[in-house]
Amino acid sequence: MKWSLRRGTRAAQKTPENVDEVLRRAFFRMAASIELHEINQAGFLVNTDQTQVVYGMGPKLTWSETGAKQVDVLGSEEKRAFTLVVGVSASGDALPFQAIFTGKTTESQPSKKARSRQKADARGFRFESGGKTYWSTQESMRRYVVDILVPYFERQRRLHNCLTQKCMWLIDCWSVHRSQEFRDWMKQNYPWIIIMYVPAGCTGL
Repeated sequence: MKWSLRRGTRAAQKTPENVDEVLRRAFFRMAASIELHEINQAGFLVNTDQTQVVYGMGPKLTWSETGAKQVDVLGSEEKRAFTLVVGVSASGDALPFQAIFTGKTTESQPSKKARSRQKADARGFRFESGGKTYWSTQESMRRYVVDILVPYFERQRRLHNCLTQKCMWLIDCWSVHRSQEFRDWMKQNYPWIIIMYVPAGCTGL
């Protein structure tokens, strides 16, 4: 049958054909806003991203035709995982993490008695139950803004005696981030936070 044991693959994320121009425009948008709003302290700019943390991967190997470029593995997406939301300011400050777990109650989160849980709580880490998903949602992103991002920016504004200073938040093009609902909520509640997006397919660049 000309089969061999193969590792599952998936198509790599595609960058835009005009990626250099896309990145150049994104750079100038950020530079113009920084100049216009006098964002002159590194603590006034925060970059946030999500990463999937996997407890145990699904199966990776299957039998497929020798030489096949794409190999699908049944069950390869059945992962036990959670999402970690990480923010870092341009000054090098790491903001408290937000961890999102599948489940409707706190039972889905690390136990209050878990090792280092008290240290995590003391440092402002936030643990969320995302219901049917562990990905960021409207609700969890709003809580990230309220509980983590805004307190950091407000501390920076007090530190530099710039209580009305506008700040910049750089995030990726995740559907929740760019949704009209989320952007309207940000404008209504935190008009002083300027949202900038990493162009789609360009996070690694």
